[in-house]
Amino acid sequence: MNSPLATGKMCFYLLGQLMCTKSVSVIIPVYNSQGSLDLLASRLAKTLKNLNLTYEIIFVNDGSHDNSWDIICKLIEEQPYLKGLNLMRNFGQHNALLAGIRTAQHEIIITIDDDLQHPPEEIEKLLTKYQEGYDVVYGSSKEEKQTFLRNMASQMTKLAFQSIMKVNVARKISAFRIFRTSLRVAFENFHAPNPSIDVLLSWATTNFSYVDVKHEPRQIGESNYTFGKLLIHAFNMMTGFSTMPLRMVSFLGFFFTLFGLAIFLIVFIRYLFYEAPVQGFTFLASIIAIFSGVQLFAFGIFGEYMARMYSKIMDRPAYIIEQVKEFKPTGHENV
Repeated sequence: MNSPLATGKMCFYLLGQLMCTKSVSVIIPVYNSQGSLDLLASRLAKTLKNLNLTYEIIFVNDGSHDNSWDIICKLIEEQPYLKGLNLMRNFGQHNALLAGIRTAQHEIIITIDDDLQHPPEEIEKLLTKYQEGYDVVYGSSKEEKQTFLRNMASQMTKLAFQSIMKVNVARKISAFRIFRTSLRVAFENFHAPNPSIDVLLSWATTNFSYVDVKHEPRQIGESNYTFGKLLIHAFNMMTGFSTMPLRMVSFLGFFFTLFGLAIFLIVFIRYLFYEAPVQGFTFLASIIAIFSGVQLFAFGIFGEYMARMYSKIMDRPAYIIEQVKEFKPTGHENV
């Protein structure tokens, strides 16, 4: 057991390391969250000031249909550390994050959702863990305040991450993360339309960790990530960053080849020894339906990969920035 003196020295060391952190860019993808932006900005600013950090807060408006962009512009006019990116339409959360990551000016990036379910005050925990020498640290919640279906879809998505990223903390990923800005060099030329920030980060490093953080119930608005969207996101990751679906089709083909041979042997033996061919249309129709279904499933997987290659050939952009909003001094700001 560590002595109180040793524990005190360790805390002092971590605090000293934390104070050495020079600058932080906080990136927030925004979609229909007009009710939470003001409170989120103020809580973030208070937290980062208390940590004595140089910082910027980047709001990326991902085609919101409410007044989110107007509120962002209003906040930027009042607070010089804010910046806004307005995308031309809704491109998706990870596309919006990619736009913000490529815009960030500081040495460390923190990403956080716009719904206040991850309290900004928990950033200190991420920073402290990051200072232990990790490249990427996630804020993981033991019990997320979500519906059963949403939790189930989240777990399926994390299983997909685990199969792709090949890192021991893949099941702990979340939208609340901190990482070195220099990691973006590994995916600076990535232009596919369906990015996954976590998979892209795994291209640059395997030095991941996590820390337990609070997860609050959503108080304002409704979640934009439904059960169906999470499943689609998991499928996009599997087909966009892994060959596992193709291998699964190969195994299915091998399995049903053996299955077909077994049925043939049964029919042949019955006819050879008992002179009794298999009776009934139902049996034949069932076998045809099974094999046809497997073939169509395989064609669907192949088609998904071909569609991604087609999108890559078209060079469809991951996002398009319509407007950049920054603070412009007027000479009348309060000091």
